Amino acid sequence: MKKKKNEGCSSGKEQTAKKEDAAPRAKSPPTQSRMEQIFGFKAEDLSSWQNLVVLLNRPTDPASLGIFRFLFGMLMAIDVTQERGLSHLDYKYLDGAPVCRFPLFDFLQPLPLDWMYFLYLVMFLGALGIMLGCFYRLSCLMFISTYWYVFFLDKTAWNNHSYLYGLIGFQLTLMDGNRYWSVDGLRRPSIRNAHVPLWNYTLLRTQIFIVYFIAGIKKLDADWVEGYSMSYLAHHRLFDPFKVVLPVELVSLLVVHGGGLVLDLTAGFLLFFDATRPYAFFFVSYFHCMNSQLFSIGMFSYTMLATSPLFCYPDWPRRFFARFPSFLSSVLPLTSAESQPSSSCVYKEVLSAEGQETPTAPKASKLRFKHKLAAIFTIVYIAEQFFLPYSHFITQGYNNWTNGLYGYSWDMMVHSRTHQHVKITYRDGKTGEIGYLNPGVFTQSRRWKDHGDMLKQYATCLNQLLPRYNISDPEIYFDIWVSINERFQQRIFDPRVDIVTADWSPFQPNPWLMPLLVDLSPWRTKFQEIESSLDNQTEIVFIADFPGLHLENFVSEDLGNTSIHILQGKVNVEIVEEKKNYTLQPNEQINVPAGAYHKVYTVSEEPSCYMYVYVNTTEAALQDNFTKLFELQERIRNGTETEPLPPELQPLMAADSEGAEVNATDPIVQLFLKRQRRLKEVKKRREAGLLERMERFTVKKYYTVRRGFLMTAIAVRNLAFGLPPLDQLREEVAFANMKGPQEEANQNDPLKDEVGHAEL
Repeated sequence: MKKKKNEGCSSGKEQTAKKEDAAPRAKSPPTQSRMEQIFGFKAEDLSSWQNLVVLLNRPTDPASLGIFRFLFGMLMAIDVTQERGLSHLDYKYLDGAPVCRFPLFDFLQPLPLDWMYFLYLVMFLGALGIMLGCFYRLSCLMFISTYWYVFFLDKTAWNNHSYLYGLIGFQLTLMDGNRYWSVDGLRRPSIRNAHVPLWNYTLLRTQIFIVYFIAGIKKLDADWVEGYSMSYLAHHRLFDPFKVVLPVELVSLLVVHGGGLVLDLTAGFLLFFDATRPYAFFFVSYFHCMNSQLFSIGMFSYTMLATSPLFCYPDWPRRFFARFPSFLSSVLPLTSAESQPSSSCVYKEVLSAEGQETPTAPKASKLRFKHKLAAIFTIVYIAEQFFLPYSHFITQGYNNWTNGLYGYSWDMMVHSRTHQHVKITYRDGKTGEIGYLNPGVFTQSRRWKDHGDMLKQYATCLNQLLPRYNISDPEIYFDIWVSINERFQQRIFDPRVDIVTADWSPFQPNPWLMPLLVDLSPWRTKFQEIESSLDNQTEIVFIADFPGLHLENFVSEDLGNTSIHILQGKVNVEIVEEKKNYTLQPNEQINVPAGAYHKVYTVSEEPSCYMYVYVNTTEAALQDNFTKLFELQERIRNGTETEPLPPELQPLMAADSEGAEVNATDPIVQLFLKRQRRLKEVKKRREAGLLERMERFTVKKYYTVRRGFLMTAIAVRNLAFGLPPLDQLREEVAFANMKGPQEEANQNDPLKDEVGHAEL
């Protein structure tokens, strides 16, 4: 439902005579009421069911819907190669690999690899067909059937925007999105530039309104309002302009959290009304452009930018493209104002000023069953979308510290988590032997650590895989420590429960979920005070544990001077090798030995709170050596170093030459030279001009997309003609894996393998 046109989305005052719908009208239209001017419909349109059906099926210009269809299809075609994972499909669905997967329904399994590539090809062609409006309905079905299959196949990849893509694809399947600027319009002149019913726009606009507004409601959470959810964002360079006038703490509280809250709550309303729409366009565009740089969220920012024009008047593309030179008219969308009548719409009888029926107007049409069905669907769908984010009282098994399966609640960025400690213990059901597994073994995902339903699936999978390694009837126990929104690190699941045999139901609360210790949330203010009092080399971890449980911990030899400080409760610290026990109460502390195990038992009736304070002595010594080498290198460069250099330090004299670190015999000097070279490269990349950045981005994306399509071609060939000889297949895959020069250099010299380079 839409209001009377404003000049903010029109080309000038001469356009204000046009109405939202392009249906022919009387020469002297009646004066519109104030309500109709603001909302686009009259009060009597809501006075009866029949009037509401007529309103929702009112003939409307198809132009804006056609442009959105084109943009959405284009973005989804790109998304298939990017976030959907076409370029690395073989890593995810390699045939025969022992992998634990996390589908929504356990009976869902991936197809063989070649068929998965074919399925992705169908999805891509569907998105391309949506973009072009070519065999539109078939293309929509091709896209959403494969998209939702892939979506349900892996809960670990769920997020709000992936869910939104599926919803919009489903909506477009039911809409007349091919009536404007489409191949179908060229093939079938009868539908070209034909009206679409108003409910097509109502659904899309309401869906986007819900995304914004419910996200704002979710941000009324105390953690967001108090600035704990995304506090780290304030340190990003994009917020540097705000830090000119505000300290970083206020940038986090007022700009990141306060600004995000206000924008989400108001964006849908501001986009709807004429007077506020230009301001809304500016702020939501700025917001989404920033998000595209802050987060790895694929096409989401661009998809949301593409939805904004839906709130303008539906004929805006005609006025926009009318400004282009006439010789481009053959490839640009139509700019003529006249639209064809459509059986999907309901037309009212239009009379001239003399009371006679207007000859050029479509004949008045009767309400049909499909019109009523469209109105029912619109109302039910909107009601369902408002209900789903608050339906977690039904699917209680998916509730953890946050409600529901992450993805359909629009609680975007409200919760941030850090994991300090993850231990997987197995016990052989026959021999009683106890062992430990690497966290994440047999899976490529880390999302299982926060969701009880995924943990149950993971444990069941491990129970089925471990017998291959002579472990019979294994019991699986998880000890997972999580901090949510800067709280204490605490257990999320009961470590005493064998998850293989534990009960779990989608509709019942998870009995082995440990409660979030929200009563300890006020300690976060104290955390900030403690952390601000530490030097740069001292690290700290805040722990909270439940009565009757204990933490078994190993202190690395790199962590010297590690101590435990008690904040609340009473604990018993056992030094395993020394076989000694120490009882500690608040304000007491104890040093624990490096390179050894210790256990911390909570013996008080209430939860215990304590903190580890430690220094990474190895890294501190390394950084100290780096500082000395840097000072020496500076003296060599400016000629103030007069002492002869020993052989192991002479490579510092040729530090700017390629491969200088290769000639270094001292490992610290070698690592220092390598670090300096990488710092220089990072600085060069950050200071690169726009053209260089664009070239680097384009080359990277080219090789990513190239690999996806070459691997798809190999898979389709395999399905059509069978597998080639192994040597040929190996050569084809190697050709598909070819990377750009810069990527190969980075791959051969990964930063993550270097010690003490977190600043990079």
